Amino acid sequence: MEETKLFLITYFAAFLGVVPPGLVNMTVAKTCVERGKKNGMYVAFGAAIVVLIQAFIAVMLAKYIFDHPFVRKMLLRAGLVIFSILFIYFFLKARKKKKFEHTTKKANANSILKGMLVAVLNLFPIPYFVAIAGAMDLSNTVTYDWSMIISFSTAAALGTFTTLYLYVLSFAKIEEKVDSFAKYSNYFMASLMMVLIFITLIRMYNL
Repeated sequence: MEETKLFLITYFAAFLGVVPPGLVNMTVAKTCVERGKKNGMYVAFGAAIVVLIQAFIAVMLAKYIFDHPFVRKMLLRAGLVIFSILFIYFFLKARKKKKFEHTTKKANANSILKGMLVAVLNLFPIPYFVAIAGAMDLSNTVTYDWSMIISFSTAAALGTFTTLYLYVLSFAKIEEKVDSFAKYSNYFMASLMMVLIFITLIRMYNL
Protein backbone atom coordinates (compact mmCIF):
# COMPACT_ATOMS: atom_id res chain seq x y z
CA MET A 1 0.00 0.00 0.00
CA GLU A 2 2.79 2.41 0.93
CA GLU A 3 4.67 1.58 -2.26
CA THR A 4 1.56 2.27 -4.37
CA LYS A 5 1.02 5.59 -2.64
CA LEU A 6 4.68 6.49 -3.11
CA PHE A 7 4.58 5.48 -6.78
CA LEU A 8 1.51 7.61 -7.57
CA ILE A 9 2.74 10.70 -5.73
CA THR A 10 6.16 10.53 -7.38
CA TYR A 11 4.67 9.79 -10.81
CA PHE A 12 2.41 12.84 -10.79
CA ALA A 13 5.15 15.01 -9.27
CA ALA A 14 7.50 14.04 -12.11
CA PHE A 15 4.71 14.42 -14.68
CA LEU A 16 3.90 17.97 -13.57
CA GLY A 17 7.54 18.89 -13.14
CA VAL A 18 8.21 18.46 -16.87
CA VAL A 19 5.01 20.12 -18.14
CA PRO A 20 6.41 23.71 -18.22
CA PRO A 21 8.67 24.35 -21.25
CA GLY A 22 12.19 23.42 -20.28
CA LEU A 23 15.49 22.17 -21.63
CA VAL A 24 14.47 18.52 -22.04
CA ASN A 25 10.94 18.88 -23.40
CA MET A 26 11.91 21.66 -25.80
CA THR A 27 14.74 19.46 -27.06
CA VAL A 28 12.21 16.69 -27.68
CA ALA A 29 9.97 19.11 -29.59
CA LYS A 30 12.86 20.49 -31.63
CA THR A 31 14.03 16.96 -32.48
CA CYS A 32 10.53 16.08 -33.71
CA VAL A 33 10.58 19.13 -35.98
CA GLU A 34 14.08 18.60 -37.30
CA ARG A 35 14.36 14.80 -37.39
CA GLY A 36 10.86 13.37 -37.08
CA LYS A 37 8.66 11.81 -34.41
CA LYS A 38 10.64 8.59 -33.95
CA ASN A 39 13.82 10.47 -33.11
CA GLY A 40 11.83 12.67 -30.74
CA MET A 41 10.54 9.52 -29.03
CA TYR A 42 14.07 8.18 -28.73
CA VAL A 43 15.24 11.46 -27.16
CA ALA A 44 12.37 11.19 -24.65
CA PHE A 45 13.34 7.60 -23.86
CA GLY A 46 16.99 8.55 -23.35
CA ALA A 47 16.00 11.40 -21.05
CA ALA A 48 13.76 9.07 -19.01
CA ILE A 49 16.68 6.67 -18.48
CA VAL A 50 18.75 9.48 -16.99
CA VAL A 51 15.83 10.64 -14.83
CA LEU A 52 15.61 7.09 -13.46
CA ILE A 53 19.25 7.35 -12.38
CA GLN A 54 18.83 10.92 -11.10
CA ALA A 55 15.84 9.93 -8.96
CA PHE A 56 17.78 6.99 -7.56
CA ILE A 57 20.71 9.26 -6.68
CA ALA A 58 18.33 11.84 -5.19
CA VAL A 59 16.82 9.32 -2.80
CA MET A 60 20.21 7.97 -1.77
CA LEU A 61 21.57 11.47 -1.14
CA ALA A 62 18.45 12.97 0.45
CA LYS A 63 19.52 12.72 4.09
CA TYR A 64 23.13 13.60 3.34
CA ILE A 65 22.20 16.75 1.41
CA PHE A 66 19.76 17.95 4.05
CA ASP A 67 22.44 17.49 6.69
CA HIS A 68 25.19 19.27 4.69
CA PRO A 69 24.33 22.77 3.36
CA PHE A 70 27.76 22.96 1.70
CA VAL A 71 26.75 20.19 -0.72
CA ARG A 72 23.65 22.15 -1.72
CA LYS A 73 25.81 25.18 -2.44
CA MET A 74 28.16 23.18 -4.66
CA LEU A 75 25.25 21.72 -6.63
CA LEU A 76 23.85 25.19 -7.24
CA ARG A 77 27.23 26.53 -8.32
CA ALA A 78 27.66 23.68 -10.78
CA GLY A 79 24.20 24.38 -12.16
CA LEU A 80 25.02 28.08 -12.53
CA VAL A 81 28.08 27.31 -14.67
CA ILE A 82 26.19 24.86 -16.88
CA PHE A 83 23.23 27.20 -17.42
CA SER A 84 25.60 30.05 -18.32
CA ILE A 85 27.36 27.92 -20.94
CA LEU A 86 24.03 26.80 -22.40
CA PHE A 87 22.78 30.40 -22.50
CA ILE A 88 25.80 31.46 -24.59
CA TYR A 89 25.41 28.41 -26.85
CA PHE A 90 21.71 28.93 -27.63
CA PHE A 91 22.08 32.70 -28.01
CA LEU A 92 24.94 32.38 -30.53
CA LYS A 93 23.06 29.64 -32.37
CA ALA A 94 19.95 31.82 -32.60
CA ARG A 95 22.01 34.71 -34.01
CA LYS A 96 23.23 32.59 -36.90
CA LYS A 97 21.38 33.31 -40.11
CA LYS A 98 20.87 29.80 -41.35
CA LYS A 99 17.91 28.65 -43.38
CA PHE A 100 16.03 25.87 -41.64
CA GLU A 101 15.32 22.70 -43.60
CA HIS A 102 12.88 20.16 -42.28
CA THR A 103 14.14 16.62 -42.65
CA THR A 104 12.95 13.27 -41.39
CA LYS A 105 15.88 11.04 -40.59
CA LYS A 106 15.94 7.44 -39.59
CA ALA A 107 15.66 7.01 -35.82
CA ASN A 108 18.78 5.58 -34.26
CA ALA A 109 20.71 5.23 -31.03
CA ASN A 110 22.20 8.71 -31.45
CA SER A 111 18.83 10.21 -30.52
CA ILE A 112 18.77 8.16 -27.31
CA LEU A 113 22.26 9.42 -26.47
CA LYS A 114 21.15 12.97 -27.23
CA GLY A 115 18.24 12.63 -24.81
CA MET A 116 20.55 11.23 -22.15
CA LEU A 117 23.05 14.06 -22.63
CA VAL A 118 20.40 16.77 -22.40
CA ALA A 119 18.93 15.18 -19.28
CA VAL A 120 22.39 14.98 -17.68
CA LEU A 121 22.90 18.71 -18.31
CA ASN A 122 19.61 19.41 -16.56
CA LEU A 123 20.53 19.38 -12.86
CA PHE A 124 17.16 20.49 -11.49
CA PRO A 125 15.59 16.98 -11.23
CA ILE A 126 18.05 15.93 -8.52
CA PRO A 127 17.17 18.69 -6.00
CA TYR A 128 13.52 18.37 -7.09
CA PHE A 129 13.41 14.66 -6.28
CA VAL A 130 15.48 15.19 -3.14
CA ALA A 131 12.77 17.57 -1.92
CA ILE A 132 10.06 15.03 -2.75
CA ALA A 133 11.99 12.24 -1.02
CA GLY A 134 12.46 14.41 2.03
CA ALA A 135 8.81 15.39 2.12
CA MET A 136 7.81 11.73 2.14
CA ASP A 137 10.45 10.93 4.77
CA LEU A 138 12.30 8.53 2.51
CA SER A 139 15.62 9.67 3.90
CA ASN A 140 15.09 7.44 6.92
CA THR A 141 14.50 4.28 4.87
CA VAL A 142 16.82 4.49 1.86
CA THR A 143 19.54 2.42 3.50
CA TYR A 144 17.47 -0.76 3.61
CA ASP A 145 14.12 -0.43 1.81
CA TRP A 146 15.16 -1.10 -1.77
CA SER A 147 11.59 -1.72 -2.95
CA MET A 148 10.72 1.88 -2.02
CA ILE A 149 13.80 3.20 -3.80
CA ILE A 150 13.00 1.26 -6.98
CA SER A 151 9.35 2.33 -6.85
CA PHE A 152 10.36 5.98 -6.42
CA SER A 153 12.90 5.92 -9.26
CA THR A 154 10.63 4.05 -11.67
CA ALA A 155 7.71 6.40 -11.02
CA ALA A 156 9.94 9.42 -11.62
CA ALA A 157 11.14 8.03 -14.96
CA LEU A 158 7.65 7.01 -16.13
CA GLY A 159 6.11 10.34 -15.12
CA THR A 160 8.81 12.21 -17.05
CA PHE A 161 8.45 9.98 -20.11
CA THR A 162 4.66 10.42 -20.13
CA THR A 163 4.97 14.21 -20.34
CA LEU A 164 7.67 14.01 -23.00
CA TYR A 165 5.51 11.57 -24.96
CA LEU A 166 2.71 14.15 -24.94
CA TYR A 167 5.20 16.63 -26.40
CA VAL A 168 5.90 14.14 -29.19
CA LEU A 169 2.16 13.71 -29.85
CA SER A 170 1.75 17.48 -30.11
CA PHE A 171 4.43 17.51 -32.80
CA ALA A 172 1.74 17.78 -35.51
CA LYS A 173 0.75 21.23 -34.28
CA ILE A 174 4.39 22.29 -34.07
CA GLU A 175 5.05 20.94 -37.56
CA GLU A 176 2.39 23.21 -39.07
CA LYS A 177 4.45 26.21 -37.95
CA VAL A 178 7.88 24.68 -38.37
CA ASP A 179 9.51 27.82 -39.77
CA SER A 180 8.48 30.10 -36.91
CA PHE A 181 9.23 27.42 -34.32
CA ALA A 182 12.71 26.84 -35.72
CA LYS A 183 13.33 30.58 -35.86
CA TYR A 184 12.43 31.38 -32.26
CA SER A 185 13.14 28.15 -30.38
CA ASN A 186 16.81 28.96 -29.81
CA TYR A 187 15.91 32.41 -28.50
CA PHE A 188 13.41 30.76 -26.19
CA MET A 189 16.03 28.31 -24.96
CA ALA A 190 18.50 31.16 -24.35
CA SER A 191 15.82 33.05 -22.39
CA LEU A 192 15.05 29.93 -20.39
CA MET A 193 18.72 29.56 -19.48
CA MET A 194 18.76 33.19 -18.32
CA VAL A 195 15.73 32.56 -16.09
CA LEU A 196 17.38 29.46 -14.64
CA ILE A 197 20.54 31.47 -13.97
CA PHE A 198 18.56 34.05 -11.99
CA ILE A 199 16.66 31.37 -10.06
CA THR A 200 19.94 29.64 -9.19
CA LEU A 201 21.49 32.91 -8.04
CA ILE A 202 18.48 33.61 -5.82
CA ARG A 203 18.68 30.12 -4.31
CA MET A 204 22.41 30.53 -3.67
CA TYR A 205 21.78 33.91 -1.99
CA ASN A 206 19.04 32.49 0.25
CA LEU A 207 21.11 29.56 1.51
